[in-house]
Amino acid sequence: MFNRFLMTLTTALMASTAASAETITLRVLGQPSGSGLIAQQKEEPFFKALAEKTGLDIKVEYLPVDVAGIPDTDGLRILKSGLFDIVSIRGPQVSRDEPSVLGLDLVGLNTSFEAGRKHMDAFKGYVGGRLESQFDAKLLGVWPAGPQVIFCKPEIKGLADLSGLKVRVGDQSAANFVAKLGATGISMPFGEVQQSLSRGVVDCAITGPASANSGGWPEATTTVLPVALQLAVNGYAINLKSWEKFSPEQQEKLAAAIDELNSDIWSFSEELYEDAMRCNTGQTPCERGKPYALTEATVSEADLKTVAAAVGEVSLPVWAKQCNAVAPDCEETWKKTIGAELGL
Repeated sequence: MFNRFLMTLTTALMASTAASAETITLRVLGQPSGSGLIAQQKEEPFFKALAEKTGLDIKVEYLPVDVAGIPDTDGLRILKSGLFDIVSIRGPQVSRDEPSVLGLDLVGLNTSFEAGRKHMDAFKGYVGGRLESQFDAKLLGVWPAGPQVIFCKPEIKGLADLSGLKVRVGDQSAANFVAKLGATGISMPFGEVQQSLSRGVVDCAITGPASANSGGWPEATTTVLPVALQLAVNGYAINLKSWEKFSPEQQEKLAAAIDELNSDIWSFSEELYEDAMRCNTGQTPCERGKPYALTEATVSEADLKTVAAAVGEVSLPVWAKQCNAVAPDCEETWKKTIGAELGL
């Protein structure tokens, strides 16, 4: 089914591409159109202006993953196929195909932007090597959507109240974490969450405050518990054959431009988090989102300890087993890099 879908979409894209022999066409598969302001105000404008910014003789065709009709879980397969030249990788979603990606952002690992920068920098070289060997792709950097917090339809006061509830999660690490709390982790595309909350298909859902605001989640929930579980790592990668169409000097210009985008998103993500938390809970100033009136549950010391302990007790052991199954040196490398940072 995937191969048939690939052939159909390839034919459609080839028919729509009319570039001269000298001009390099870069087909970019972006973040979902409804996922929030990072996609709308940073990613899409950047790629649409990439030719002008770099001075390269390129034509960029940017398409959000949901508009393309491609499951965001297929990002790495799409990249390897060459159907798109650059893919905006959604880390949690593609981790089923490449578990090492999840090692950048295990539950309990990145509870702040500062920690996230340190840990992702330490391990992204290994992830990049895996993408190159397994998916014929070059990693062009990583960035966070922002702290992933918990939105619930029933009122909750802390993590203990998740017991018995159905919680939408972004990846297996989060599913394992909520299972330890007595909840059931349910995976579903972002676009389906708001309606699922409204209908009671799920009781709670995990995402960043800005994405929740863009997706209208506060309309279907009552409470937000702002305990940061992860940073929701994303990134950019380019198909190696596409990369090799450029000269070394051109590659340097392209990589430098995307480095700048990654850096810009890191800063923007932090600004968005603070503004969206104010918007979602009816506080001011609310400059970038829609105002709502969610109750903000107080994060207890017990909740902070539960999240901090999750790395050693839940997320690392389960993830290491999955990652070692496809890459025997995965856990060992993680412990020598991120593990060393943590003093493990």
